[in-house]
Amino acid sequence: MEINVNHGETLTISLKGRLDTITSNELLEAFAKEEKKENLVIVDMKELEYISSAGLRALLAMKKELAASKKSFEVHNLNSVCQEVFKVTGFANILTVK
Repeated sequence: MEINVNHGETLTISLKGRLDTITSNELLEAFAKEEKKENLVIVDMKELEYISSAGLRALLAMKKELAASKKSFEVHNLNSVCQEVFKVTGFANILTVK
């Protein structure tokens, strides 16, 4: 999986490939290294092909960390496969999806 991070008005983390058991740890490690000055963190999944339950847990952990600092977390550009996973698991109601 490729992870690209861009700082600006928002902290945008773009994902490409698969977010699964192996790569979810890569995402959490990359997220931990970032200085989170911005009030909004966006995970852009435009190029994400697949997400597993481990990937969902990683996103939830990121949201919880940011919530403790009163920062917002959004997931953008889900493809149809990822949208279905979010809908079936209820994550569409837990995370802000745009």
